[in-house]
Order: sequence, then structure tokens, then C-alpha cells
Amino acid sequence: MYDLIIIGGGPAGYNASEKAAHAGLKTLVIEERALGGVCLNEGCIPTKTLLYSAKIYDYAKHSADYGVTFSGAEIDHAKVVERKEKVIKTLVGGVGAKLKKSGVEVVYAKAQIKGKNAEGFTVEADGKEYAAKKLLVCTGSDPALPPIDGLKDSLADGFAMTNRETLALKTLPKTLVVVGGGVIGLEMASYFNSVGTKVYVLEMLDHIAGPTDREISKMLQKEYEKRGVNFILGAKVTSIKGGKVSYELNGQNLAIDADKALVSIGRRARTAGIGLENLGVIMNRGAIVTDEHLRTSVPGVWAAGDVNGKIMLAHTAYREGEVAVNDMLGIKDRINYSSIPSVIYTNPEVASVGETTETAKEKGLDVEIKSVTLKLSGRYIAENEGGNGILKLIIDNKHRNIVGLHMIGNYAGEIIYGAAMMVETQMRVSDIQKLVFPHPTVSEVIREAMF
Repeated sequence: MYDLIIIGGGPAGYNASEKAAHAGLKTLVIEERALGGVCLNEGCIPTKTLLYSAKIYDYAKHSADYGVTFSGAEIDHAKVVERKEKVIKTLVGGVGAKLKKSGVEVVYAKAQIKGKNAEGFTVEADGKEYAAKKLLVCTGSDPALPPIDGLKDSLADGFAMTNRETLALKTLPKTLVVVGGGVIGLEMASYFNSVGTKVYVLEMLDHIAGPTDREISKMLQKEYEKRGVNFILGAKVTSIKGGKVSYELNGQNLAIDADKALVSIGRRARTAGIGLENLGVIMNRGAIVTDEHLRTSVPGVWAAGDVNGKIMLAHTAYREGEVAVNDMLGIKDRINYSSIPSVIYTNPEVASVGETTETAKEKGLDVEIKSVTLKLSGRYIAENEGGNGILKLIIDNKHRNIVGLHMIGNYAGEIIYGAAMMVETQMRVSDIQKLVFPHPTVSEVIREAMF
């Protein structure tokens, strides 16, 4: 009998298991594929590995702008993919080592929840039954695949891809159509554009980057249009087959010939086939319903990470796993979704936290909106020839605290955690004005924006 069984060894699961084990809970993780989940194996980490190689290549192509001249810079995509695999192997091994050191037992198999009895829960994996007093479901998510004509067959023959297949490509396509202008689509468009692929992005909405502040997303789109990415907004994809992606736009039926098509229109919670119906867990549109403590409708069962469909980001999953374990231990804790930051790792980076101009207006909030150029930073000017990044603040007028902050420009992804703390702790403008930021850094633009 275990104190806790965790189904899924992704960011939510492996982080929660380590915390639970350190607290003295006898913990079992059942993972179907590999520790690290989508993030580590086919999402966050491999994507960032490719994007960093692309960034180096971009710098090499424009090195003369910085007084450095040489010739012959080339991208070796096969080598980039090889390095990506090495990075994944290193990190997956590290997660496994940490769990072993913490005393967490790991079983690699598909889990099936069998039911609940007076003592707890029973889970079957690889023909063996395991029992635990508590259950934490962290099965993550899968790519959302809409019923587009030809998509199923195109995925089978390799013309269409999800992020998993795209990250495993050994050769570069000459033309790539990205279906979906969200984070995954934009990051992949960024990489392939940098390394010489002709990229089209088809997006059904009238803007890219989903919930990102609209002014920021427009700036990102404009930057990549200058680099040759063709954005087609308001497009409804009707078929993906025969080397073509067909779509409707303004009443016209159009098509693009391509070598590959990446379908990245979002993700869906992975809840089918794990036995949740045997417990009667309440679901909403395929995701497990949870409260601020990550409790489900069934006492003794928690759900963390993408599987609850709240905010499908790895760092959200980390925090949710911690909150769930704290709740199990009787430690008062809750998750605050309003202060979770997000980053788009394009070049330039985009980072956001809290209210946007649009959400503040929708909620009827009385706010002051301030935009300042990153050119107020000496370091930004020194390191970004021709860059035009901005920082945008959303300030609550009643209490003069920060309720949102948005950036486009390099280092944004490293700076946003500080803004998230400001939103989480409801820091006032007067408090931030007293902080000392290191100079010269890009982060000091936050202080400049307070005056």
C-alpha cells in the first residue's frame, strides 16, 4: 500500500512526487512513456534547443551589424537535432536520478484506475495492481486534431505533423505550412524561418499569439513578416492532403503547396482510457474539473497539469503539483492563476503576466496603461541593433498596483518572473520605484516605466 500514486511523470507528476517523498509519503509514479512528459521530451526543452541554434545562426548572419565579419555560416539541421536528443537524454536522466534519490518508485506502463474502496484506490499497470490512500492524476495533454479532411491520412503518410514529428525531422522542408498561430506554431515558424524554410502561418482568428496583449502580438507579426513569414489570418483550413493545405478566406477557396504541414491548433487534456469513469470524476469538455487546491470531485483524488485544462504550461504544472501535495499534507495553499507568466521563445522573445489591455477592458477595470521602449536600456541598445522592443504596464488606478506586464524583446523571458512576483504580491508603483535594479540591464526598464 502506497500513500500516494501519481499517474504521469511529466512536470506536475515528477515534481509532486519528489515533494511528497521528501514529506515522508510512500510514493509511486506510473509513467507510460518517459519521465519529463511532453515538456521535456517533445515540447518546451527540445523546442528551445532548436530555437537557440537558430538564434546563433541569426546572429552569425547579421554579425557585421556588430562589427564582426566572417563568411560561410551554415545551419546543420541534423546536428541541431542530434544535440536536441543529447539535451533531452541528459535532462530525463537527471529527473530519474532525482526521483531515485528521493525514494520515489517509478513504473513504466499505462495506468488504469480500477476503483475505490475503504482503504483507498486501486490502479493497474502492466498486469499488476497497486493500491494507495491518495491519487494524483497528471496525465498531461495531446495535440488537438480537428476533423479536417485528409488530416488523418496525411499524419499517417508524414505530410502532416504534430510538434512531436516536427521536432524529429532530420531534413529541412523547403516549404512549411503551420496551421495555428499560437505559441507552438509561432516558435516552430521562428525556427524554420531562421534556417531557410519558406513558412506560411494559417490562423483562424484575426490575430496571432492567442491571449497575448494585442499590441505586442502585432509587433511580433510585423517583425516576422519582415523576415519573410507569410501570415494568413481569418483562414479556415478545409483540407490537408496531397501536398496541399486548402483553406477558405473571405469567401474564396485557396490552397498552398508545401513539403510539410504542422498542425498546432492547441492541446486537449489526456483523460481517455485511464479509468476516471470508475471513480465518477467530474469532467468539463474532456478535462478534469479541479478547484484552487487541485482537488477533484472525488475525495482523495487530485489532478494537476494539462489534464485539468486550466493553463497548459509546464511551470503551471509544477506549481499545481506542489499545491496538490501541500493540500494532501494539510498545509494551507492555493494556486493563483492570475499571476502565472507566459513566454513565447521567438526572436525577439515575448513575455506576459496578468491582465492585458483587452482583458482589463472586458472586465471594466479602471487601469492606467503605459508603454515604454526598451531603448531606455543601455544594454538593450548595445546588444540589439535595430531592435524596437517595448514594455507595457497595466496599473490598477485605485490601489496603484501592477496587474499586468508585457514585453517584446530579448531577455523578456528571463525578466518576466520579477513581474509575476509584482502581480502576485500586488506591489504598488511606489514600492517598485524604491527597488534597485542592476545597471546596465534590460530589467531596469521596469523601473523607468514607473515614473
